[in-house]
Amino acid sequence: MTAPGRRSSTFTRLLRHGFTDPSAAERLLDGVELAAVRNDPVLLEALGATADPDLALHGLVRLLEAQPSPTARRELLDTVIAAKPLRDRLLGVLGASAALADHLARHAADWQALVTYEPRDLHPGVEEFERGLAEATDPVSLRVAYRRCLLSIAARDVCGTTDVAEAAAELADLATATLRAALALARAAAPEDAALCRLAVIAMGKCGGHELNYVSDVDVIFVGEAVDGADEGKALRAASRLASHMMRICSETTVEGTIWPVDANLRPEGRNGPLVRTLASHLAYYQRWAKTWEFQALLKARPVAGDLELGEEYVAAVEPLVWQAAERENFVPDVQKMRRRVVENIPVTEVDRELKLGPGGLRDVEFAVQLLQLVHGRTDASLRSGTTLSALQALAAGGYVGRADAAQLEDAYRFLRTMEHRIQLYRLRRTHLVPEAEEDQRRLGRSLGLRTDPVATLNREWKRHAAVVRRLHEKLFYRPLLDAVAQLAPGEARLSAVAARERLVALGYADPAAALRHLEALASGVTRKAAIQRTLLPVLLGWFADSAEPDAGLLNFRKVSDALGKTPWYLRLLRDEGAAAENLARVLSAGRLAPDLLMRAPEAVALLGDGDGSGGGLVPRGRAPLEQEILAAVGRAPGAEQAVTAARGVRRRELFRTAAADIVGSYGTEAQPAEADQGALVDLVGGAVSDLTAATLAGTLRAVAREGWGDTLPTRFAVIGMGRFGGHELGYGSDADVLFVHEPREGADEGEAAKAANRVVSEMRRLLQLPSADPPLLIDADLRPEGKSGPLVRTLKSYEAYYRRWSLVWESQALLRAEPVAGDEDLGRRFVELVDPLRYPAGGLGEDAVREIRRLKARMETERLPRGVDPKLHAKLGPGGLSDVEWTVQLLQMRHGARVPGLRTTRTRQALAAAREAGLLGEEDAAILDEAWVLATRVRNAVMLVRGRAADTFPSDVRELAAVGRYLGYGPGRAGDMLDAYRRTARRARGVVEELFYGG
Repeated sequence: MTAPGRRSSTFTRLLRHGFTDPSAAERLLDGVELAAVRNDPVLLEALGATADPDLALHGLVRLLEAQPSPTARRELLDTVIAAKPLRDRLLGVLGASAALADHLARHAADWQALVTYEPRDLHPGVEEFERGLAEATDPVSLRVAYRRCLLSIAARDVCGTTDVAEAAAELADLATATLRAALALARAAAPEDAALCRLAVIAMGKCGGHELNYVSDVDVIFVGEAVDGADEGKALRAASRLASHMMRICSETTVEGTIWPVDANLRPEGRNGPLVRTLASHLAYYQRWAKTWEFQALLKARPVAGDLELGEEYVAAVEPLVWQAAERENFVPDVQKMRRRVVENIPVTEVDRELKLGPGGLRDVEFAVQLLQLVHGRTDASLRSGTTLSALQALAAGGYVGRADAAQLEDAYRFLRTMEHRIQLYRLRRTHLVPEAEEDQRRLGRSLGLRTDPVATLNREWKRHAAVVRRLHEKLFYRPLLDAVAQLAPGEARLSAVAARERLVALGYADPAAALRHLEALASGVTRKAAIQRTLLPVLLGWFADSAEPDAGLLNFRKVSDALGKTPWYLRLLRDEGAAAENLARVLSAGRLAPDLLMRAPEAVALLGDGDGSGGGLVPRGRAPLEQEILAAVGRAPGAEQAVTAARGVRRRELFRTAAADIVGSYGTEAQPAEADQGALVDLVGGAVSDLTAATLAGTLRAVAREGWGDTLPTRFAVIGMGRFGGHELGYGSDADVLFVHEPREGADEGEAAKAANRVVSEMRRLLQLPSADPPLLIDADLRPEGKSGPLVRTLKSYEAYYRRWSLVWESQALLRAEPVAGDEDLGRRFVELVDPLRYPAGGLGEDAVREIRRLKARMETERLPRGVDPKLHAKLGPGGLSDVEWTVQLLQMRHGARVPGLRTTRTRQALAAAREAGLLGEEDAAILDEAWVLATRVRNAVMLVRGRAADTFPSDVRELAAVGRYLGYGPGRAGDMLDAYRRTARRARGVVEELFYGG
């Protein structure tokens, strides 16, 4: 029985050595197996150095118990105590891998495989492993021999004798030897099949790249040929039987478990294609049908088993096709789409723990390296390696990747791969998920050498390396471009002009020669300006490439830089204010409207800084400060034309501010991802443009009145906003729908008052459309009584008389959006009081009026839709578009507005929300209509931003369509998804409209 004092001392020592269950450890140490050495400090030190001392001790006791005799047990124990190399290797494995501990418990003599430690065993090759597997005569013995070899690899790995790259290469060599042994077993079982054919096994993926995991599918492709004189069909069938038998030997589970699955799905046509093809059949497929990802996969192809001569012929034949893949149409989007699809398929609950496939994971490194290889490997054979780290080193040596960047990426990749290895080694299970349990994370952290607070340190280091991987995409691609065009320090590696052009093509630049000229103009030289540009451009190029129009972004940046290059604050703003540079890149590459507005006054770049909302930054300004600024500018101008020019200048600047805020909010930034509430962006744009239009009209009215009548017109005058203007829903390309109302002042001649009012309107329209550098503001008064045939301006009494006697249902409906926007406030208020009974009739709408509104809507759908346009994609008049939603809401307003105060608003979304709150439609129906209206509005805004001119349907040009998609949140190559989503949203909205508007 153990004395209490000694027990307490041992308990403390065990805690100090990293045991988490000292009581259980004491019991094991007090057992018969370790009785002779339980107080040996060497043993405790060695156990404490393992990833999991408790697991290592338990495994050691099991191994001792499994020895066939006391003599064998004594021999093992003496060796463990006396031989440090064996002790470290054996205990290291037992503390890191429960699965290998199970193997040793079943095969008690296999520990002796770790005794021999001659130099030739440090890094055994395929032949060494073949000797280790030579005694295997059936699948079971092959598995035992495989695990014995795996034991030696794991021992070198956990002891640090080999690094992660060497361990991965050894695992690939062991896989090669295993495939050869399995094929030999298959051939021995079917000698008649073996006599008919030549069969080559081509390793793909990590096995082909000499960077295999502990537990991974081994990807292969089979190539078969008939031997001389044999029938080709019979030979291929025989080869398929051999290949299938070889796969079963490796993949099937026996009492000894499985080795690993052999996966042949990378073959032509995948699992639907024949398992074995001739070389000619492979080539015919790759030349006619193969997709981009198949050539990317072939980058790692390596013959490993069977007829190696045939395998070499295969690799030599497909190699030229691999290095021509970058010339294929949509090469880069295809690669990006495949990477994106991988991320999208990760379960949401696992994405944050996914070490391989998640953002910042191993696959990010591998895809980035492979993309650069495929782009530059066409002309540089030194890049043609199937091993990720070797390829990365070659890219750095060739100047395609900065040396510091390559070193950081290699460090991150090694850390993540080591994590992956140690996670898989524990149970020898195929997984890439970081474990959630604290004890598993503790063991993982300690296996990586993190002994002080291993859990916290592990998570911190993992996140740090993942962050490095995530940001190195831009580093890999963009900074080396400047090496080709900038004046660099002596001896620094430079890209050739050809390589730089290839890089730009890979990034999506359509005219790389022009892009290089822009880079050279911006970054060459020894001036401070060029030095700052060399700092900015690598990141800017990445943001430009993230858009649908990278060429336009770079060209626009050069134009802005040329215009402002001598302005001291410009480059300082981009360099020192975190948001400014990214905001500028997003704005310049998002389409035509915002850059056009900026080019007319490049100093508006200052708005893209962080700002404080008081005149700088991207927060749109409210109606009051805008009107105050415009009226002040009008007051300083010597004449009406100069005054309106000043007002239009403010309008141009504020349109740019709003467009920039919209683009940045839609694209998002590194610091702040794109907003999830798309309705908020729609409200922001509609409100900002409407306020700006109202302020511009107020300033123009003041300028015209002052010039003609010294600020005091002979008549009171008010501008009533209509349509989207009155609803605070103007888009970038919207006209200003208005009504003009006046009322002669007391004592004024009515005829003179009418002339003055008409002159004001005529002059306002003329001045706001004068050709200039500023966009025109078109005034549309077609919603006035009698339409185009009626007078432009009426008195309030004339409006009252007309509406009392002649008003039609559609005019009452149009008045739902009427809101005073400029001029005499009292007159505007009285106009609203006049029309309220028309738009919100006390008894609601009669059935005749309802039928008339429905008839007008149906007629508009059939007559006003442009020919040749897909109705389902027309954002205004198509099914589920703006018109559908607005007419449905307006019908509810006219029927119920008199008794539901919330419906008395000019704004569509507010009226829809009020109708929902009043129970006039269900929550789901309201949400469907709101979603459709917001989406259709964003489509119209997107088209205007991208094309610089208004349209109600998606553009047909591929790049313009992609730019609209980017604005709407769809990445490269997803324009089809965008159109499908629009159709789906509109279709659901149309179903609600059929029920609510047309009555089912």
